Amino acid sequence: MTEAPSLLSDAAMALVGHDALVALLTQALVAEPPLLTRDGGFIAPGYDAELDETRALRDEGRGVIGRMQAEYIDQTGIQSLKIKHNNVLGYFIEVTTTHEDRMRALPETFIHRQTTAGQVRFTTLPLSDLETRILNAGNHALEIEKHHYAGLKARILALAAPIAQAARALAEIDLAASFADLSADEGWCEPLIDDSRAFQITGGRHPVVERALRLQNGTPFVANDCHLAQATTPAIWLLTGPNMAGKSTFLRQNALIALLAQSGSHVPATNAHIGLVSQLFSRVGASDDLARGRSTFMVEMVETAAILNQADDRALVILDEIGRGTATYDGLSIAWATLEHLHEVNRCRALFATHYHEMTALAGKLTGVENATVTVKEWEGDVIFLHEVRKGAADRSYGVQVARLAGLPPSVIDRAKVVLEALEKGEREGGSQKALIDDLPLFRAAPALAPRPVKQDSAVEARLRDIHPDELTPIEALRLVYELKQVSKT
Repeated sequence: MTEAPSLLSDAAMALVGHDALVALLTQALVAEPPLLTRDGGFIAPGYDAELDETRALRDEGRGVIGRMQAEYIDQTGIQSLKIKHNNVLGYFIEVTTTHEDRMRALPETFIHRQTTAGQVRFTTLPLSDLETRILNAGNHALEIEKHHYAGLKARILALAAPIAQAARALAEIDLAASFADLSADEGWCEPLIDDSRAFQITGGRHPVVERALRLQNGTPFVANDCHLAQATTPAIWLLTGPNMAGKSTFLRQNALIALLAQSGSHVPATNAHIGLVSQLFSRVGASDDLARGRSTFMVEMVETAAILNQADDRALVILDEIGRGTATYDGLSIAWATLEHLHEVNRCRALFATHYHEMTALAGKLTGVENATVTVKEWEGDVIFLHEVRKGAADRSYGVQVARLAGLPPSVIDRAKVVLEALEKGEREGGSQKALIDDLPLFRAAPALAPRPVKQDSAVEARLRDIHPDELTPIEALRLVYELKQVSKT
């Protein structure tokens, strides 16, 4: 962060020297121009006299005609003179036949057009010109605006390089201000970034989840440490624990902290020391690609393959539940081999979340692997998620308890416990799974459902049953409301 002042100083200097262009655009353009040039109206009033006049003709044609009529009345002294319009003659001057001689006495100004019973019609060159201009004013105004638009565009393009520098400077200032605002408001810390392989996070938090919890109900976010060992080249945490305990959040928050740190931001943690991260890989969530014929498991394998083929020893990798989309032993074998490859070949820093507790044995075989778990407490058959990450391995997944919290019917939960107990007992005693399944009854008799109590109608419901709304007069309906209100109190 020591470079931030010089970056901001350079950014401030790039914003200087654009006064002439800014003044031109301020004078030429309206404050809120339309999105499309074909709509017109983007050149400001007062910038071009001809454009203002053309707009006046387009928008105030009747007023312009009225002013011309007043001029002709003053010139001829005929108070009944009118300028009218029809689809045959267009605009014309009309007087009564009693004033025909006075009009014809000025042939250089008034040109005879038509004589009707009691009326004589004339035109003038200025009136004909004005008519043409009024009819064409809309298109002419748009053409003038487009001409100015082309000129302004050329001026801007001529200064494209300094404008681009100013845009980059504004982006730099906006980014620095946003980072500073987040750091001050959320209590983030300045990370230590160096060329080591360290990844030491103390009190790390997920910024989005933390904000959501605070806005929803004020629940504080449980901060967690993540100290990947530096003594060995690979440094991998194998994270176990039940669903809903916070494994995925822990993985994501550490990836976000690494990304924020290397982008120049403070990070949501109490303290952070992060060595250079060359690549950031993530394989979390579940998705499919049906349009290309890829199942969820296939997409997972394609993404995992990309990580194993590309990650170097400076990469940070987060993997969540590799192998869950296929049979248990297939999934376990794939997850096991993936972890070994990360350790032996990629030799990177990684967080690997899994439900395969058998994999915790790898911590004793691979020097760069450590077990970590998200703690829970069991209380009267329920699980309480503490969301705390500590060293060690989970003893079990608590899947049945989580299913109960999700609202599965009690009969399903009870049946799952029976099957789970039989499978675990058989595994301890060395029996085959097929024999154990064969010994289980296909269905366990469901407990008899208690008869539903017969619902008794309330006094209000009994009274409403006999009411026919369409037959009530307004006063009867009002009385009924008062009656029901009184009945509801008893």
